Amino acid sequence: MSEQSDTVDKHLKSKSKFLSLVLRHDPAAAGIALDAAGWVAVDALLTGCAAAGTPITRAQFDEIVRTNDKGRLAVSPDGARVRANQGHSVEVELGHVPVDPPAVLYHGTAVGSVPAIRAAGLLRQGRHHVHLADDPVAAAAVGGRHGKPVVLTVDAARMRADGHAFYLTPNGVWLADVVPAAYLTFPG
Repeated sequence: MSEQSDTVDKHLKSKSKFLSLVLRHDPAAAGIALDAAGWVAVDALLTGCAAAGTPITRAQFDEIVRTNDKGRLAVSPDGARVRANQGHSVEVELGHVPVDPPAVLYHGTAVGSVPAIRAAGLLRQGRHHVHLADDPVAAAAVGGRHGKPVVLTVDAARMRADGHAFYLTPNGVWLADVVPAAYLTFPG
């Protein structure tokens, strides 16, 4: 990869992080308001980003959406609106319907978080849901963002049988309101 393409990639990554911040946590950072389901007009978002000092062209926006390996953003079929798929700390109703999960799901965390999770289970913290993965490798990657990763196994089949709801986002992230410690298996 050339030095120039490294610079372009870092520049787009910075813009992508700003979009994620605005659409998940702080719409006011770009002077916008999300509707009840988390949607905002792309044009209004891009205008707000520019006013906030992070100009993003429509071509850059489209590239960010196209190349985001985590699929964090959803664009309406007509391309006019955008929202984050999950991870909100602001109040939105994403309209996810409960679905039956696979028998086992995974949660990646940092080793330092394990004692609190053993005591209280997985809690939403400041988000709407606990995020889970159907792949232990993906869960480890998430846990690695916060320190030495630990992957916890979730007995999703037993949770579901006991009445807990699960939701699947368009980008393949599993969501639950809470995962009590009794449904978790801790490594070693």
